Amino acid sequence: MSRPPFEVAHLDELERFEGEFTTVPVRIPLGISAFGVNAYESTAAGGPVIEEHDELGAGAGHHEELYLVLRGHARFTVAGEELDAPAGTFVFVRDPAARRGADA
Repeated sequence: MSRPPFEVAHLDELERFEGEFTTVPVRIPLGISAFGVNAYESTAAGGPVIEEHDELGAGAGHHEELYLVLRGHARFTVAGEELDAPAGTFVFVRDPAARRGADA
């Protein structure tokens, strides 16, 4: 049986993994392979919301990543540069080697 030409999911219905911050996988359940997309929620204001990483290591997708701040406020660090990201901000990381992370 072939897959449909689209996928639909609501953020609140996706599986969550609790830890230092909450991770909500989006890429794998929707079958996305061209770029990285997941959802993250901070468990505390000022705490981490995206772990510092690049996309080159074992298990990494070796792809570009797009982040969107839906609610609240985040401070990203990408390739050593700090970026202020209030709700509504997209952060696109083109280079898989660029280290990135974010705090709420």
